[in-house]
Amino acid sequence: MVVANIADGPRFKRITIPNPWSDVRGGESISVNGCCLTVAEIMEGKIGFDVVIETLSRTNLGLLRIGDRVHLERALRVGDRIDGHFVQGHVDGTARLLDKQMETECRLRIENPAEVAKYIIPKGSVSIDGVSLTIAAIGADFFEVALIPTTTSRTELANREMGWPFNLETDILAKTIIAHLERQQLASR
Repeated sequence: MVVANIADGPRFKRITIPNPWSDVRGGESISVNGCCLTVAEIMEGKIGFDVVIETLSRTNLGLLRIGDRVHLERALRVGDRIDGHFVQGHVDGTARLLDKQMETECRLRIENPAEVAKYIIPKGSVSIDGVSLTIAAIGADFFEVALIPTTTSRTELANREMGWPFNLETDILAKTIIAHLERQQLASR
């Protein structure tokens, strides 16, 4: 989907995107580049989201310009089939694209920020700009994901320029387990 308009509001930016659905309601949660946003306005063929300073400062949404392509996905409804891993749209931060290999397979090398590194595990799950992926490799300060042809054709991941700050959301199950174990460890001291 392509960003149709960006306008400054009082203490927020209004991002407007074409509406590919006929049943969107005001107040509905929709993911834009992996960030859970609320539909603030429904216009003829478009939907608008108000993005506050907190979100603009922690995600790549503040870098968007009119004409930029974004990932757009509706929230999972109760009873729907789960496909991939749980992605909440609660972005942990951004991680820069360090390298892109396109020879034998599409492989992206992405910065592994210190504040989330403990949640990045071999063959674990990660969300990059809202796309659920499996971690293919881990280095000292990076991780890699391998993209299948379907992912490269249906997303913008392989089209991003070097240095692009992907919105990164680590696996909620890993975060929950690690947080629980860390609290137990503190309590036993």
